[in-house]
Amino acid sequence: MTSSGHPRAFFRHAIEGRNLIAAEAAARELGRLTLSDALLLLELYADKDFGRFERAAVRWHGRLELEARRLTLPEAQLALAALTALGGAQQDHALELLRALADRAPPLRPPPVR
Repeated sequence: MTSSGHPRAFFRHAIEGRNLIAAEAAARELGRLTLSDALLLLELYADKDFGRFERAAVRWHGRLELEARRLTLPEAQLALAALTALGGAQQDHALELLRALADRAPPLRPPPVR
């Protein structure tokens, strides 16, 4: 657990503060991010570490295809186009679309208690 409380709160705080190192640390502590939280981290990569962005974007898109309900082929193509717009002038529009698609994924289930 982080010094500031729950790892999810630490992750959100790091994202809001645009602190990539802290966001990555919190993401590792959380283990598995929701698709929406992973998009927040992806946006940070687009702004702060574009060298790592492309690989992360491809992984995020793969998760979108696996997790989003009722994703059509044109929507999958549109998501790829929106991912390429991250870090550019149309980033806000791209993020709006990607968030809407990510919202189709069911929430993560907590791990079973042993």
